[in-house]
Amino acid sequence: MKTDSPISWPRKYDLFGVNVSATTYDEASETILQAARQRVPAVVSLHAAHAVVTASDDPQLRETVNAFQIVATDGQPVRWAMNLLHRANLRDRVYGPELMLRLCERAAEEGVSIYLHGSSPEVIERLRENLTARYPGLEVAGAESPPFRSLTDEEDAAMVRRINASGAGIIFIGHGCPKQNHFAGAHRDRIEGVQVCVGAAFDFHEGQK
Repeated sequence: MKTDSPISWPRKYDLFGVNVSATTYDEASETILQAARQRVPAVVSLHAAHAVVTASDDPQLRETVNAFQIVATDGQPVRWAMNLLHRANLRDRVYGPELMLRLCERAAEEGVSIYLHGSSPEVIERLRENLTARYPGLEVAGAESPPFRSLTDEEDAAMVRRINASGAGIIFIGHGCPKQNHFAGAHRDRIEGVQVCVGAAFDFHEGQK
């Protein structure tokens, strides 16, 4: 794993106990790609109002989320709250499905491979097909749908080895909230690359929604 230069992550502000990043699509994309090129372990999560409230009410989840490098304003109410309470002057939210497409476009241009983790085998295969058709040159280094149960320690270790061996710089996590945040937090220091929790974006870009 390379760490050629330090990553300057966007500034965060306290929103009901949750540290939310005052960032934009361009800044988030650039920062994520910088970390992905170096395969720096990091977590990015996109939080709508429900996710902020859930983390605010759950001390364990809140501690997990507050350790993430970016917690972006997925929902407009979160953006409004950031502007009202912290004068963040955010002109737009950072919507998970949109950020995923922007990252895939940049990754295809810059030769950064991605990994898809979540949903069902059928959804994830169609998602892979749709993304590679939309962005020629995009390398999907791996794609897997985890079982709908807790992994054993051996299975979990094998999964981490697969992801790291793939060489992916961006690992898209599509487990839904808050499951994906628990997953990313548990693997924050073990997965070499940027985990980006995008929730329903898998279903949107696969075509179900």
